[in-house]
Amino acid sequence: MPLGFENWPIMPSVLYQGMMEPVAPLAVTGAIWYQGESNAMDNRSTQYRTLFPALIQDWRMHWGYEVPFLFVQLAGFGPNKPEPAEYSWADLREAQSMTLSLPHTGMATAIDIGDEKDIHPKDKQNVAHRLVLAAAKTVYGENLAYSGPVYQSMTAEGNRIRIKFSQLASGLLIKDKYGYVRGFEIAGSDGKFVWAPAVKDGDDIVVFNEAVRQPSAVRYDWSNTPDGNLYNTADLPAIPFRTDAPKR
Repeated sequence: MPLGFENWPIMPSVLYQGMMEPVAPLAVTGAIWYQGESNAMDNRSTQYRTLFPALIQDWRMHWGYEVPFLFVQLAGFGPNKPEPAEYSWADLREAQSMTLSLPHTGMATAIDIGDEKDIHPKDKQNVAHRLVLAAAKTVYGENLAYSGPVYQSMTAEGNRIRIKFSQLASGLLIKDKYGYVRGFEIAGSDGKFVWAPAVKDGDDIVVFNEAVRQPSAVRYDWSNTPDGNLYNTADLPAIPFRTDAPKR
């Protein structure tokens, strides 16, 4: 998109100089950021891995201290394909998750409260609640469940992959009265992902597809508007993830 006069609000430095620089001399307790849709639609998720941490570090440089920075992971939006596929929306969520490697950052996922047809979903109450939890942990150091399950490691067990998580609260929760787990995909050595049944085994999830004899990778909630139903007992949804390396 050409950056003419009509697009001045998104020109480099305009928002910062107009809205942030004037308040930089003031002390702040923290910042909340809810953005990323335009980067996803423009297929700039790889760039976002650099831009977003750079923004946080730049703000901290101007403030002169490590301002706690909380952000919202993109909600579901847009249609899904019938089979597992690549999605820039999922890639952008991954870039957001990577930013948690910076100290004093926290993320509230909105993966389960999106709207396929509305880029601005109406449920802001849950978003606010999850930001409060992130702030309680990140800013005030409270000992509480502040995140849904986070992918920790995978182990191949024959034609199955066992997934371990952190941030369990007191355990995993499947939101299905029959215990069916949704949202998982599995790939063999060819890297082609297919839908995968999954079962809860204690605090682990075991993923499989009988057609994939030597699985190599798993993805969860990897689409525009996912319908995964994996939570922890604090009623916080699992963070979307992939076990293979991110695209370059």
